[in-house]
Amino acid sequence: MTMSTRNKRAMRAATVMIGLGLTACQPSREPTANMAAEVPANVTAEGNVAMPDNAAMVEQEEAKKSIIRPDIEPSPTPTPPAEPVELTVPLPAKGAQPDQAGLALIDTLLSDPVVALGGPITIWGHSDSQGSDAANLVASRRRAEAVRDYLVQKGVAADRITVIAMGEARPIAPNRKLDGSDDPEGRDKNRRVEIKVDLPKAAPVVEGAAPS
Repeated sequence: MTMSTRNKRAMRAATVMIGLGLTACQPSREPTANMAAEVPANVTAEGNVAMPDNAAMVEQEEAKKSIIRPDIEPSPTPTPPAEPVELTVPLPAKGAQPDQAGLALIDTLLSDPVVALGGPITIWGHSDSQGSDAANLVASRRRAEAVRDYLVQKGVAADRITVIAMGEARPIAPNRKLDGSDDPEGRDKNRRVEIKVDLPKAAPVVEGAAPS
């Protein structure tokens, strides 16, 4: 039994209506105006986050620098105050003149800046205990005077120098051992000249005098 023409038409109309309904249910692929408005302002068309402005970066750098303390110039190291200098010059056995090693020590003293200040210089002459007290006193004076003459020869004013003979009165080592025998090493240490260079004395202040 064949389907009637009226029924066929009804079925076609129903098929068309179903197709239209399915089409209406599919989401539109075109972006709406509301979707475009929701895009963040700091996102570019390519989807990347926008870089901060150069001016803002400069301001941030300046703010960081403003809290950093500027470099402080190191203060100069203060010069230590001058002090008196002392030197001991050994003398050879039975000798009144310093040897080459002793002269080298004196030259080192002369290069000290304190010597150039012009302060007084004291020279003590010493001897060991071998010989009489009188002979040792004379020997110690000769040794001190020999050092004084060398200083003068090197340009030191003679009126700055005072010579004092001590003889054997101020030993720094034993002249004899405990068994009474001779102590050559101790006597070598006692034959010496001691030099001290003091600082210049301050000029006395005169009342009523105008400051220079």
